[in-house]
Amino acid sequence: MKHPSSREFFAYWNAKRGDARAPDRSEIEPGAVRELLGDIFVLSYDNSAGYPFRVAGTRVSALLGRDLKDASFSALFTEHSRGEIEEIITYVAEEMLPAIAGVTATSDDGKTAHLELLLLPFNNRAHAPISLTGLLAPFEDNLTTIGDFKLTSWRYVHTPQKFVPRALRKLAIARGFMVYEGLR
Repeated sequence: MKHPSSREFFAYWNAKRGDARAPDRSEIEPGAVRELLGDIFVLSYDNSAGYPFRVAGTRVSALLGRDLKDASFSALFTEHSRGEIEEIITYVAEEMLPAIAGVTATSDDGKTAHLELLLLPFNNRAHAPISLTGLLAPFEDNLTTIGDFKLTSWRYVHTPQKFVPRALRKLAIARGFMVYEGLR
């Protein structure tokens, strides 16, 4: 992660998740990340609606020049990048694995803006809608309204997992046939 805001939000998210794969949405306290709220957003995991924004920070809304409530996140991307961002969102939400991406956008005056996109999952609970959070941080200051997002790079952030030692149990099923059952 290159942007300090991405590193700070990821560290907070990682501390909140503890030993779980992802924290519950209720565990994220806005006051704890007060300085980052302008860059933070929450997406609904709804492919047919283009992963609409549930909440978007003021800086994200200002960069895009409009209120983003219920607006499609994937529609921000060019047609070439749209399929890729949708696959990344699906992987983040279903596999609960964070992703970081480099994004370029075109400003109103035709200049290229560089941004960093961080996508973080929330813990999935039964009978609750799936959602994920993220942060969109520009590297340039004084940007005008931007659009036509393009993915330039991305990777999944693999956090080290604790391994539980396995126990093996040897079962004699039939003469000459042995089955080893792995237990945790």
